[in-house]
Amino acid sequence: MNHSPTAILIATMDTKGQEALFVARCLIEEQVSVNIIDAGIRGQSPVPTDISRDEVAAAGGKTLTEVQNIGHEGQALAVMTEGAIKCAQKLHRGNKIHGIIGLGGSMGTTLGTAVMRAFPVGIPKVMITTMASRDTRAFVGTRDILMLHSVCDLSGLNRITNKILSNGAGALAGMLHRVHPDVLFDQPLVFLSTLGTTEVCAQNIRRQLEEKGKEVVIFHTVGSGGAAMEEMIEQEAVTAVVDLSLHEIADHNFGGDYDAGPHRGWAALKKRIPTILVPGNMDFLVSGPLDAANRQFPGRAYHVHNAAITVVRTRQEEIKKMARIVADLANKSRGPLSILVPLKGLSAFDSPEGPLPDPEAPDLFAQVLQKNIGTQISLKLLPHHINDAEFSGAIIEAFDDLLQK
Repeated sequence: MNHSPTAILIATMDTKGQEALFVARCLIEEQVSVNIIDAGIRGQSPVPTDISRDEVAAAGGKTLTEVQNIGHEGQALAVMTEGAIKCAQKLHRGNKIHGIIGLGGSMGTTLGTAVMRAFPVGIPKVMITTMASRDTRAFVGTRDILMLHSVCDLSGLNRITNKILSNGAGALAGMLHRVHPDVLFDQPLVFLSTLGTTEVCAQNIRRQLEEKGKEVVIFHTVGSGGAAMEEMIEQEAVTAVVDLSLHEIADHNFGGDYDAGPHRGWAALKKRIPTILVPGNMDFLVSGPLDAANRQFPGRAYHVHNAAITVVRTRQEEIKKMARIVADLANKSRGPLSILVPLKGLSAFDSPEGPLPDPEAPDLFAQVLQKNIGTQISLKLLPHHINDAEFSGAIIEAFDDLLQK
């Protein structure tokens, strides 16, 4: 940057004032200006702030006294969160801030990351938090938020918190002072979804599309990945989508961990973006460690992917339901669409050499799909495994046909 960058520091200054001021001093030492937003409710800030808690409450639609009288900490937090988001966005619209940092426990993290999620990908975001050792998906969502585990409670300055807070400030300063290379991406943009179990196919597709002059962005369909892809389809000028991994639809409907919500797969079809759908990775559901998976999905064939992730085989009735869901998506499509089904297996797990084979499942999916989709939709049933080179080649052919249309 040619000028000193400015960061928003979001904190409840009545409980985290001392710690927030330390972070502010660290940022100033790194030539980063700081605007403090105070979202505290009860006590007083030890110093005047750039945006007071009264202003935050007002932006949330209430007076501070009204917030204090709500009598429910979650509801009060919701008002202050809405107000903090509006205050921060106003600063951003005026080009007065370039990054965001927050600190806190569960309440402060809920508030701080909500503000961060309201900002686009690329704006530096750092959350120093006691919650970073837990499942952070609810805090991170689909944004590029750096969660820094505070290790101990952020209560006072000591030999531990000083190091953590200083490192967090340094991380944000480093990102703010980073000069991004001036690279112009003007190639047609293609979104591609995958998991590791379809990575062979995905990399073949990516390589061939890049050889054709396309810019390829790959999304890892772990729930947040698919949700991010759906959001970015709405925001970016996407030329085409190759939805190779529809696995999140299965997890949404049958209780798996990789759930991207009820609207997964719809954004591109709604915007008339040429789309290829493949039922990749629909052969399994994702759960946690083995004991949790056995409680959640008793009696299933399973594969321990690692200590934290166990996958269980989808049942044939679930395969049928997913075929009907994909058919419903396809029938609502407003633009060019092609569906390709690999009849020899839907993932690396679903093969004779894999841990969860079911040779009947792809055929069953194809039969139900055929019965339920409109005749205007291109459907190709191919005698290949999803990771066969012939199948990725067929996807490229279908891709070229869609773009010609």
